Amino acid sequence: MSGIEIRVAGQDRSMFKSALGTALSCLGSAVGTGNIWRFPRILASQSYSKGSLTFYVAWMLLLFFWSIPLILVEYAVGRFTQNSPLPAFCKFMGKYFVWVGGWLTAAVFLISAYYPVIIGWCLYYLFISCTASELPGSEEAGMALFTGFTRDSYWPVFCQILAVALTGAFSFGGIHLVEKANMILVPLLLLILVFTFGWSMTREYAEVGIQFLFTPTWSSFAQPDLWIAAAGQNAFDTGAGMSVLLVYATYMDRSVGIVRYSVLIPVINNIVSLYASFTIFSTVFSTLIQTDGTITRSAILKIMQDSGPGSTGLTFTWIPVLFSRVGILGRVLSVLFFLCLTFAGVSSLLATLQACVLVLKEIGVSHRISVAASLIALVACGIPSALRLEILKNQDNTWGNALVISGLLLAVLVISYNPMRFRRIIINEYGTDDWPAPIFWIPIIT
Repeated sequence: MSGIEIRVAGQDRSMFKSALGTALSCLGSAVGTGNIWRFPRILASQSYSKGSLTFYVAWMLLLFFWSIPLILVEYAVGRFTQNSPLPAFCKFMGKYFVWVGGWLTAAVFLISAYYPVIIGWCLYYLFISCTASELPGSEEAGMALFTGFTRDSYWPVFCQILAVALTGAFSFGGIHLVEKANMILVPLLLLILVFTFGWSMTREYAEVGIQFLFTPTWSSFAQPDLWIAAAGQNAFDTGAGMSVLLVYATYMDRSVGIVRYSVLIPVINNIVSLYASFTIFSTVFSTLIQTDGTITRSAILKIMQDSGPGSTGLTFTWIPVLFSRVGILGRVLSVLFFLCLTFAGVSSLLATLQACVLVLKEIGVSHRISVAASLIALVACGIPSALRLEILKNQDNTWGNALVISGLLLAVLVISYNPMRFRRIIINEYGTDDWPAPIFWIPIIT
């Protein structure tokens, strides 16, 4: 079989213990600050004065014609080889292509390096929600809080280190503790997100924000930046091209329905992103129109785009404003929201950390040393992003675009092996109790 050795899943490694734990771990690897923090900011940056629908359309098209096909490749390669990206690519493409697995691993590590900074922000806002005398009630107050924290103090570095330490505490327990944590954290996050979304929809003028989201600017379809941003955001939303799902698949046996997972989990994940964008945009439009009834859509969009470099402060500026309008329940909701956003970030960072740890374990390093070394490296490489928002924005944009390259490399793996054989042997014949991979997957992936 082209020199690819089959390892029987479960012979010499820990595996996920339940179907629910497997599904929630895979969902937890994708659902995180990429949905709740990054998606609204990218949506704002790619919106035009008329509205945002054009980006939505590009983003949804790429979900089905980019993310889902690539995720199926990741699951299939990881489950079949039971290896991290470096040896997995060697098995499929030969030893001279080890660099491809190295690229995927380097990309996910460098994303993991700045990701704890965002989790650190969540921790800080959780602290503020618990201790501040009142939540910021206006755009100016919300922006002042965000700017004072991110630009005028060293708190982001401390919070980044705390986020890495929290993730490490779970990761030292191995894949079984990761699975147990996700079985609690992911459902709790989803429940609070649905409640937050529902409350934001009750605000006066919230419908104006929703109308803006569903108003197109069709001429922007010709802009390459829109499609690149949509592809990169899809990668952050779903994990496509990160190699995280490839690594999680090494803990799956042949009975896990990877075709079902490849379709259902990304769709659920992107629904979370939609809810997040509805919540943020309805809150911003509602608050600003109530403050100034003559403000235009273009002016509101400009304010959103100016919420920190690249709209990095959008969610953190406006969610506290939303909760400040709820009344006495607002503080409780703010605490729960940022608690769950922290959990979402940790669950995603756990997944990306596993990708780095597995590489070290495969060269003979013990689990504890692999985790410790990865955590120290994450802190060291993430400090510049904690100190300067411009560096964080640069890293986020750079590695978001790099994930597009990672996705193309996964497609090259399938093409080099032969797409028909990959579908028949690696996906359909190797799996049990799953949907068959459809034949139209082949022209999409090639």
